[in-house]
Amino acid sequence: MRTVVGAFGVIVAVAGVEHGIGEILEGPVAPSSIVIESWPDTRAFAILNGEPAMTIIPNLLVSGVVTITLSMIFAIWAVGYAHRPRGGFVLVGLSVALLLVGGGFAPPLIGVILGLAATRIGARASTPGPTVRRFADVWRWALGAGVVGYLGLFPGMVLAYAVFGVESEALVGLLALLAFGGLFVSLVAARAHDRAAAMSSGVGRSAR
Repeated sequence: MRTVVGAFGVIVAVAGVEHGIGEILEGPVAPSSIVIESWPDTRAFAILNGEPAMTIIPNLLVSGVVTITLSMIFAIWAVGYAHRPRGGFVLVGLSVALLLVGGGFAPPLIGVILGLAATRIGARASTPGPTVRRFADVWRWALGAGVVGYLGLFPGMVLAYAVFGVESEALVGLLALLAFGGLFVSLVAARAHDRAAAMSSGVGRSAR
């Protein structure tokens, strides 16, 4: 679970930094509403609808700087501290903050999911059955599929649209499904793997 939370945590941070850069490039101007586009009028991001976000900060330059700062803190915490007591709740708090300052909509949502999942790291659980133990082996494949899905969306679709003119809402939807599907399956499978590993470790200690 720590590996999955850390890997997707870095992806959330990269997505947040990308939003922040776009907002910084818009300059020290006030947004026209609370809902903004991080990359308005940028052809490469047109396929992603300009990367929608929201911000309660009345200055897009400041909003971008704060978004990048929070994103970097999120990555550090997801990789190094999510397993600590209340570490998952810190990720949830950082995700809510990202939502409010311009970190987009999908990255904070994923961050909340990761934070809630992180609260189960090291938690005691019942002995897994044979079906759960077989499912546990899927976590690496699901993690890989989720990462590929997110990288396919960004920078994959952005580059494909900007360089080759590839414009396919169906492909965007498929990649989003792969990304979120990989996220959920890898988290469930990782929890199953940890439960099975804990059981095996307990059996080994009993035998000794």
